Amino acid sequence: MESLEHINAITLVFAALCIFAIAYRVYGIFLANKVLKLDAGRITPAVRFADGHDYVKTNEFVLYGHHFAAIAAAGPLVGPVLAAQFGYLPGALWILIGCVLGGAVHDMVVLFASVRHKGQSLSAIAQREVGPVTGTVAGIAVLCILILTLAGLSLACISAMHNAPWSLFIVVITMPIAMLMGLIMRFKQNSVLLASLVGLVLLVVGILSGHDLMQKDVLGWAFDWNRDTVALAIAGYGFLASVLPVWFLLVPRDYLSTYLKIGTILMLAVGIIFVQPILLMPTVTPFINGGGPVIGGPALPFIFITIACGAMSGFHAIIGTGTTPKMIGNERDILFVGYGAMLTEGFVAIMALIAACTLMPGDYFAINATPDKFSSLVAAHPALNTVDLGFFEEKIGLNLHARPGGAVSLAVGMAHIFHKIPYMDHLMAYWYNFAVMFEAVFILTAIDAGTRVGRFFLQEMLGKVYAPFGDKNWMPGVYITSFIFTSMWGYLMYTGNISNIWPLFGLSNQLLAGCALIVCTSMLLRMNRGKLSLVTAIPGIFLTAVTFWAGYLQVTTTYIPGGKYLLAFLACLVMVLMVFVLVGTIRRWIELMNTTGTVNDAYGEPVRALAEE
Repeated sequence: MESLEHINAITLVFAALCIFAIAYRVYGIFLANKVLKLDAGRITPAVRFADGHDYVKTNEFVLYGHHFAAIAAAGPLVGPVLAAQFGYLPGALWILIGCVLGGAVHDMVVLFASVRHKGQSLSAIAQREVGPVTGTVAGIAVLCILILTLAGLSLACISAMHNAPWSLFIVVITMPIAMLMGLIMRFKQNSVLLASLVGLVLLVVGILSGHDLMQKDVLGWAFDWNRDTVALAIAGYGFLASVLPVWFLLVPRDYLSTYLKIGTILMLAVGIIFVQPILLMPTVTPFINGGGPVIGGPALPFIFITIACGAMSGFHAIIGTGTTPKMIGNERDILFVGYGAMLTEGFVAIMALIAACTLMPGDYFAINATPDKFSSLVAAHPALNTVDLGFFEEKIGLNLHARPGGAVSLAVGMAHIFHKIPYMDHLMAYWYNFAVMFEAVFILTAIDAGTRVGRFFLQEMLGKVYAPFGDKNWMPGVYITSFIFTSMWGYLMYTGNISNIWPLFGLSNQLLAGCALIVCTSMLLRMNRGKLSLVTAIPGIFLTAVTFWAGYLQVTTTYIPGGKYLLAFLACLVMVLMVFVLVGTIRRWIELMNTTGTVNDAYGEPVRALAEE
């Protein structure tokens, strides 16, 4: 019988699959039938406000692909890899428990709330369910958080794609392929299968031919972009994805990339089953209480902000109240799209954790720590010197030392597993570059949806000052708000770096998740769900508390001592805004719980108070 210290990776794979399958079948259906009472008879915003641009009734499987692609950015890949510093067990427990009881609940309930409120943003929901002041503050907070999030995600994408011609080539060709798929599905009835086959074949051809073209330098010169060029291209893509009709680029590209994402994760799972690697990272490391070379703080509470996407993530609330609710054709699809897509992302996070933990600990720390920190680490712990890293560098042809951020160690871990499959040992460089491209595709599909949602936010806010901005069909407003929002996160991306943007992303992202759960609890209380409202209240309060704890430690032990006063100010600003939201929301809870009697809404359902949908 294997010990926890030397667990086979296949054990963790099967445990995750079983837990997620049972959770969907039991807890997900409980949420759908008892808590939310999803009603197939209600007309959704996609049908009521259909405009062929943003509000478009979409096939549930296509929408699942879009939603999963949009929420699954760098978080489920990078976060678990960085958290491996604490050992494999803390990250695995948070992913499994957090995803089932927190993250998937969050995504499903937020999507439901937006569908019941015309597909509008979290700020609009907060205004109707809590109050106008709370809603306005929530809107400002969400806008700030979204800017920081997209800047951080973009920087991770730049790190993966600059001076990587093959990876960049594959990412670029997904755009015209997606447009072709969008045209097929738009103008030919019942053509989802045809569009899927066309897109999949073209994607496979592009991946295989792209590698040869780049290796033979036929097109390598055209796609060997430096950091600045990639940064400008990402901002340009975000702008286009925001202004073009949702069916033409954003949805089909996200749907197409889902094949690549899920296909790669399934390949990794099969590789783990075939190779059966041992998790070489200990159950817990000496850095569980802090002082680590990758993450300076202790696992409790930093594990909760290091692993966001994959366990629980506020960025999902932005997608769940942005593009996705405007395309739900049937309320019953919320279970599959909301709860199901998050469980899938949880499995992605488990795969990323496994890939990192199959590396020798010394190799892992050499990749993710700066040279000075790694030298100090080896001096204190000689057993943590490198073991296989020289072999990896020879096979891949790159210097892999001191490449922090998680992306490189994940790519090395995946290549390490794949190359052990028979007849694959000579393809390690191929697998490494494929993994880098795979990560970039993950990130870009969140950037496009996030930029579009940011445009929605700006239009809502500016519409209160100048009414035409509130009209989603007024094209000057669409172009102006898209340009302004893209410029804001694009500037931070172009001038910043991953080390000073990413920590703020983790803090603000989790505060937003807690905020969304607490606002949605107000809606459930208003809808007379009583004790069932605890399914959102408990994870919302828990996540908010541990995130404030992590934020306090981050500001007092890292930012201020390190002279990073701007970062300290931004972190405190986000926390103060969230305090205003929390106070307003808790007052609303007390008011609703003291309300006696019920009234019937427009559909005859008894509620404690009416709210404009």
